[in-house]
Amino acid sequence: MTTPGALLPTGTVTFVFTDIEGSTRLLQELGEGYRAVQDEHDEIMRTAMSDEGGIVVRTEGDSFFAVFPTPAQAVRATVTAQQAIHAHTWPEGVELRVRMGIHTGEGTLGGHDYLGLDVNRAARIGAAGHGGQLLVSGPATALIEHSLPAGIELRDLGSHHFKDLTHPERIYQVMIAGLPSDFPALRSMDARPNNLPPRLTSLVGRTDEIATTIETLERHRLVTLTGPGGTGKTRLAVEVAERLLHRFLDGVYLAELAAVSDPAQVPSVVAQAVGVKEGPGRSLSDGLADWLSDKEALVVLDNFEQLLEAAPVVERLLGLAMGLKVLVTSRAPLQLYGEHEIPVPPLRLAALDDEREDVLRSEAAALFVERAQAIRPRLDLSEDAVRAIAQLCARLDGLPLAIELAARRVNILSPRAILARLSTGLDMLDASGTNLPPRQQTLRATIQWSYDLLGDPERLLFPRLAVFSGGSDLDAIEGVVDGELDVMDALGTLVDSSLVMSVDSGPGEPRFVMLKTIHEFAAALLDAAPDVDDIRRRHADLYLAMAVEGERHLTGRDQGVWLRRFELEQGNLEAALRWALETGEVERGLVAASAMWRYYQQRGHLAVGRSWVERLLAAPGADPSRARAAAHLAAGSLAFWQADYDAIADHYQRALAMYQDLRDKPGIAEATYNLAFVPAITSDEPFDRGFAGRPAHLIAMGRLEEALRLFEELGDIGGVAKTKGNMAMFLGGSGELEQALPLLEEAMAAYREMGDMFHLADSLMALGEGCFINGRHAEARQAVVEAIGLFADADNKAGIGLGLESLSFIEAGEGRHVRALRLLAKAEEVRAAKEGDAKYPVPASIFYPDIDVLGEARAAIGDDAAERELAEGRSMSLAEAVAYALEA
Repeated sequence: MTTPGALLPTGTVTFVFTDIEGSTRLLQELGEGYRAVQDEHDEIMRTAMSDEGGIVVRTEGDSFFAVFPTPAQAVRATVTAQQAIHAHTWPEGVELRVRMGIHTGEGTLGGHDYLGLDVNRAARIGAAGHGGQLLVSGPATALIEHSLPAGIELRDLGSHHFKDLTHPERIYQVMIAGLPSDFPALRSMDARPNNLPPRLTSLVGRTDEIATTIETLERHRLVTLTGPGGTGKTRLAVEVAERLLHRFLDGVYLAELAAVSDPAQVPSVVAQAVGVKEGPGRSLSDGLADWLSDKEALVVLDNFEQLLEAAPVVERLLGLAMGLKVLVTSRAPLQLYGEHEIPVPPLRLAALDDEREDVLRSEAAALFVERAQAIRPRLDLSEDAVRAIAQLCARLDGLPLAIELAARRVNILSPRAILARLSTGLDMLDASGTNLPPRQQTLRATIQWSYDLLGDPERLLFPRLAVFSGGSDLDAIEGVVDGELDVMDALGTLVDSSLVMSVDSGPGEPRFVMLKTIHEFAAALLDAAPDVDDIRRRHADLYLAMAVEGERHLTGRDQGVWLRRFELEQGNLEAALRWALETGEVERGLVAASAMWRYYQQRGHLAVGRSWVERLLAAPGADPSRARAAAHLAAGSLAFWQADYDAIADHYQRALAMYQDLRDKPGIAEATYNLAFVPAITSDEPFDRGFAGRPAHLIAMGRLEEALRLFEELGDIGGVAKTKGNMAMFLGGSGELEQALPLLEEAMAAYREMGDMFHLADSLMALGEGCFINGRHAEARQAVVEAIGLFADADNKAGIGLGLESLSFIEAGEGRHVRALRLLAKAEEVRAAKEGDAKYPVPASIFYPDIDVLGEARAAIGDDAAERELAEGRSMSLAEAVAYALEA
């Protein structure tokens, strides 16, 4: 239950938290009988609170969160409740005990609830007590101590530290005459021996990592948190240690090792942390061994990466004390038997197109906002500002340290300005002069710390890996890096040191990637390396050759594999194109960019692909050549899928002219074939069943006939097939089905023989449309469903969208309106999505002119039902929509 925010008081208020002690045990013991116990408890609590003007903010299970105008009212209400609970005869003969906590502070509303540290403080105080105990904070006590009701006294329980709260809190117990007054020590951080530092800031996010670490420590004795510098391993370890305080009778201890360089000093640092001192004739190691022998304790060894030679010391400590558990933070694992490694990832990022509220809920953005508001309380959180925060956090890889350092800059810069200045380098993230360790005062220093711990082979390999954009696999690394280096061993060490990550990218070997911040550091080292030009040339050679090799596969039987490969390697492929531009190797760049156009088209990255081709075409000093002509064809084809009609004609005509100058017959055939589409899509005449015989139709068919003649003379089976297939499309689209279908079937047979899956899917779409117009609905359905399957195998979103749209017309034509609406809704969503940038310049609706999917469905099932089915279609994932389509 939640009380509307409009009814909740603000300003100085008093918070009360209560809950039943041992409720889970009672539920297990009483089963359904517990419901009566809880109902009677709830009635007592509500009556006592409402009688004193309290408002129940919310309840969760058996817990109450209430607010009162004054602490006196809160005390009277809770005293009354404790007395009533104690005197009540409970069902099943149980003895109910309720713990309660009171704190007075600032009531700040956030929606229908309170926000801020005072709410957290009240909750911690309530949770620290025991059943039947009533606790009051210092601020509340100061307002009530001189006006206590008769029979009520206060007992000072001293100062206590609570989780997530920086400063200790003075706690008092309300002594109620006739009720028990002696209880165990409070459940605060002071209840167990520890040397954990007070937290100066709260921990944001990390819910899953905390749970995983605690669960692993429950089952194992040695757990190591690993990750790059700045991921927050120390903060996570301390948080876990705080939460486990109550589980270790002999305490929880933090041994900080960042300043230790001699592995032999580790035992003395641990001894110092647990409070063991050196005695006469007795070493610290001996004293530590004696102390550990019968203890149940948790020791946190923080920043172990520079002391890996001391790993046997940890093994010996665990051997001395069976009740000891060790939690290590390190950029590399200790490689000990029984060690359980937990990689600590960066904070979760928002997607850049998320809604504002979703961005603010993401871990990385939430951390930035909290730290920035500590410096600038009125931080701009408008839509544009939050979008900049999301981009900034992504630029910083979600690294907590980097985000905190960036947040410090809001004293003089907006988040967007911080993001812009990051282009000048990592050094703008500087917190010199703070209480951070020197190695964490700049992000560069944090990465430098890890780099300095490397051996010579790793220092040689590390900067060379910066030549890769978006990572690479082992074969590529070995192909680019100098053969004198044992790449596998050095790479393994870099992975262990958390400077490189091994990630699963699907079937095959893993990829090795760097965080952007680490990559920037490595790139600076590469720029200064004497062999930087050789490294970049070898990298470009590898990926320019990959682009050319992949061209024939992008439409073949293994197109899915190669499209995914190009997607993984897009950063490297484009880095090779950039190298070609910068070094004057334009011809090689043009060949590679032209080879990649089908990738850009099928993945919907049309603007990106066209930009690369046109930048290379615009490079100065290049003479007409086959490479340049092919690039004009590629640019024109990308413009075709963008429906940029002027650019289509310009590029195709330039290509034809160059091929004619070069007397290149295959090129002339290809350019003529492509130019056939221009009159059809640029004409004012509608491309429909009345298109036949019109000037644009005649020009298009004439060019296709000329291209067919040339392809047949060349013996180009693929060229012949695609020309006949598109002649069939023109004929079918203009109603000449008797002539179209044989040509189409001939083309499809050739595609199946060649294994050209892209053109086969395209032709299946045309076959489906032609069969439907001809009344052969079953064949139409079969053809379109097969096409959708082929498009899905290649993850061709534009093709999938067109297939779903075509199938929706077929379903509507046969009266299956629910399926038709769902398919149409998803098709429209795919077409509108950014990743669906690719368009079919000739939409599916042209081939189904007599079907109004939405109108016919509304007439058949009603407006409300139609809207529900459209919503259902939009709610499906793309994979679910494909599966739904394939059910046909």
